[in-house]
Amino acid sequence: MAHDKNHTDQDHAAHCCHGDSNAEVPSDGRYDTVPEGYEGAIYICPMHPEVRQTHQGSCPICGMALELESATMVDDGPNLELVDFTRRFWVGAVLTIPLLILTMGPLVGLSGIRDIFGERATLWIELVLGTPVVLWCGWPFLERGWNSFRTRNLNMFSLIGMGVIAAYVFSLVAVIAPDIFPDGFRDAQGHVGVYFEAAAVIVTLVLLGQVMELRAREGTGKAIRALLDLAAKTARIIREDGSEEEIPLEHVHVGDRLRVRPGEKVPVDGEVVDGRSSVDESMITGEPVPVEKVAGDAVTGATINGTGSLVIEAKRVGSDTMLAQIVEMVAAAQRSRAPIQKYADKVAGWFVPAVIGVAVLAFLSWAIWGPEPALAYALVAAVAVLIIACPCALGLATPMSIMTATGRGAQAGVLIKNAEALERFEKIDTLIVDKTGTLTEGKPKLVAVLPEQGFEESKVLRTAASLERGSEHPLAEAIVNGAEERGIALAKAEDFEAVTGKGVKGTVDGRMVALGNKAMIEDLGLAAGDLVEKANQRRDEGETVMFVAIDGAIAGLVSVADPVKQSTPDALKALHALGLRIIMATGDNERTAKAVAARLGIDEIRADVLPEDKARIIRELQEGGARVAMAGDGVNDAPALAQADVGIAMGTGADVAIESAGITLVKGNLDGIVRARRLAQATMRNIRQNLFFALIYNAAGVPVAAGVLYPILGILISPMFAAFAMSASSISVVLNSLRLRTARL
Repeated sequence: MAHDKNHTDQDHAAHCCHGDSNAEVPSDGRYDTVPEGYEGAIYICPMHPEVRQTHQGSCPICGMALELESATMVDDGPNLELVDFTRRFWVGAVLTIPLLILTMGPLVGLSGIRDIFGERATLWIELVLGTPVVLWCGWPFLERGWNSFRTRNLNMFSLIGMGVIAAYVFSLVAVIAPDIFPDGFRDAQGHVGVYFEAAAVIVTLVLLGQVMELRAREGTGKAIRALLDLAAKTARIIREDGSEEEIPLEHVHVGDRLRVRPGEKVPVDGEVVDGRSSVDESMITGEPVPVEKVAGDAVTGATINGTGSLVIEAKRVGSDTMLAQIVEMVAAAQRSRAPIQKYADKVAGWFVPAVIGVAVLAFLSWAIWGPEPALAYALVAAVAVLIIACPCALGLATPMSIMTATGRGAQAGVLIKNAEALERFEKIDTLIVDKTGTLTEGKPKLVAVLPEQGFEESKVLRTAASLERGSEHPLAEAIVNGAEERGIALAKAEDFEAVTGKGVKGTVDGRMVALGNKAMIEDLGLAAGDLVEKANQRRDEGETVMFVAIDGAIAGLVSVADPVKQSTPDALKALHALGLRIIMATGDNERTAKAVAARLGIDEIRADVLPEDKARIIRELQEGGARVAMAGDGVNDAPALAQADVGIAMGTGADVAIESAGITLVKGNLDGIVRARRLAQATMRNIRQNLFFALIYNAAGVPVAAGVLYPILGILISPMFAAFAMSASSISVVLNSLRLRTARL
């Protein structure tokens, strides 16, 4: 379990790693007791994120130990609860083994083992061996069980505590004052049976299950720790006088110039200002191919520089870096709850009281109709029911899968905002994608300038590029870069205005200029004439064509092409194979959109789409029964991402788009959506398997423990076997969940 760097081990010991017995549930029913404005360490329950408090303890709902909320407040120190429970387990095992030999020896041929000490002395030895196992090794469970009744939140520790205490107290009284028991508790020889071995084995097996669970939970946190370990520890700063100095990473500020030598990690998010190299971004994006970086390119902290030397300017440091944001997103997702968990919670809500009722019914049935000693059989049956029905596996079924899956997704460049997005994405049947930056490289290039009669090509391009220099659209950047590559000097644009979904307009060299689609030209009251045919021919080749108007006259066309990403065709085939219908929604002309869609095998297109139209299209599809996911990367995609059942943001896009999305792809490629879909399907399949494992043990075990097979087959399971079956269900869930760590995406 992660713990606060600023807290000493003594602090933790003072709070007690297995829970705070004095913790009270607020009278108003809230479980979030963190004061407003509090900035210190906050502890939450991994199973019930609504439980938040300022000190370490145990969850008042399920009894689980609380963990730190912030993913960045972790270190490599020991998990104190795991250390404590491991110690208790080994002490319990050492004392339980001789206890089992004493009690089970006669059943396996060691009939004289009890004669060595005599029956009465043997019972006292059992008491001496069993007492520390129950009262020290099992104390965390007894305490949590008591708190569950005190706070009226019955959980698995309620059943464990009742079963263990019933077996132990009965046995203790049987040793100290055997004469007080009626004949119903005595066998044919007049002896009262004791069950120290049952209580001890139950505690030891539950401890074993808890240790395995804690190790597994620690394993799911390895993804976060591995991400944190990716960050560089130092940076080489370039001072104003040109000297260089290695400084701790936390001393780097925005605007600092840093040198990244060959083979070193990029220390922070920044921009290359000098040098050329290839950078391995696989630990962030999941893509194995290094990316070429030159001046002006963005670099991400924790990626690895290749053979060249780079000088970068720090743009984002500390908690603002992409790595820090990824860590927090993964941690938040691991704490979130999938809707399917609600069903498990409902089952658990009535399950524990029902089990207590079954245990009481079993006791009464055996006491009335059971063979002699009837009351002894009744006690055994009741304790077995309480233990075998313990719903700990049910509580683990969903959170363990979610925690493991979100960590696995982060390693593959797929960031899950919350468990609900993961569950919803499995049910998606329609995917809407933008063209620019999603299907294509997002780095369009100028391919042609077609001037009208009376206008020079260079003048048309200069005017268009001067105007577009005020825009951040990828198409604008392509026009500006094309003009600069041709050595054309640009002028200053004034009165710049972007007309959403149509184009831009302004003043260049004192002349009114507009650049955009046919709708823009029509708004100006101009007729495109023969240029429409020229534009359509270009659009049939998949190019984006814009009209240029100067002083109320159409001056020509500017054509830009955005090459399709190499990964797009294969990714689309994979998405179709995964059962998704693909719709391309783009602001491009319909002819351009059709040309691209035909080449890629896209099912449907929506062309000439304004930003507000995307959300409307999604609503229409949803009203028709479709479950829709939307992939986008721009500010204008945020409303559509929020409207979709699942929004998918390309990590290269705007922050507002990422905030609106349920899934973020660190690398803005479609194959990231393929990985996300496979992860969602694998996770939900894993959760359903876990719920089956959790429920099948209980469904089959409770009737058997209650004794329904005894009249037919003479089978009555002991509390020890019940404890083993209960632990086996938890272990099955844990091991099955951990399979997601190696899922092929």
